[in-house]
Amino acid sequence: MPMSIPSSAENFVELRDVHFAYGERRILRGIDLRIPRGKIVAILGVSGSGKTTLLRLMGGQLRPAQGSVKVAGSEVPQLDNAGLYALRRDMGMMFQMGGLYSDMSVFDNIAFPMRELTDLSEEIIHDLVLMKLHAVGLRGAAGMMTGELSGGMARRVALARATALDPQLIMYDEPFAGLDPISLNVIANLIRTLNDALGVTSIVVTYDMSESLKVVDYAYFIHDGVVVAEGVAAEMFDSDNPFVHQFVHARPDGPVAFHYPGQPYAGDLGLA
Repeated sequence: MPMSIPSSAENFVELRDVHFAYGERRILRGIDLRIPRGKIVAILGVSGSGKTTLLRLMGGQLRPAQGSVKVAGSEVPQLDNAGLYALRRDMGMMFQMGGLYSDMSVFDNIAFPMRELTDLSEEIIHDLVLMKLHAVGLRGAAGMMTGELSGGMARRVALARATALDPQLIMYDEPFAGLDPISLNVIANLIRTLNDALGVTSIVVTYDMSESLKVVDYAYFIHDGVVVAEGVAAEMFDSDNPFVHQFVHARPDGPVAFHYPGQPYAGDLGLA
């Protein structure tokens, strides 16, 4: 059952009846989401279901065709450039596959947002960078180039960079994709640990069930542009909702069809 949230003031992010389309292709058809302050919330769904689109709407890179997108009390589509950049200063983003700068060292990747967006001295930046890297266990790798890192190490550096400016909201776009089981478990536990230690709000967009539901507080399942299920993460493994059951247990048959909609196969072969 949904968490009891007394007032909207306790929600860092609220989406109400959000619609969005790329041209004629409708992606979101009336999404409602609430992300409580200080919690980790997962947005789960198959590839192409609109999970990353939701993050872009929250960050103001996209505008909804209809509905409300509110972050930290501000209606994002109504913000001017100055307001939007101010809001983004309070957001950290861990991109798919890390998104590190390949021509910079690990140290400079973490220092980059500090140098670009603050007036901090190099001495202070030096100490802050090492602090961020120490938190993810990679202080000793500060001088390495990103091409020398393993996949799991690169993802940890990306996580450190997402926290560089001490944001209030951290968004993780497929943080577990392509990781081996050990690295995946490390990243999942770091997301939980950093969220609690920093007191931030976190959104994890993923299709990985096994690890995400172990570390998040609440989960939304989206399919065909709407929320089809939601609830406390720990309860999702035993859910009798057909969509959740298929997704959690990786069943080939269920509400999510394997074949993309199209005319009957015989018609394409000229047999009908």
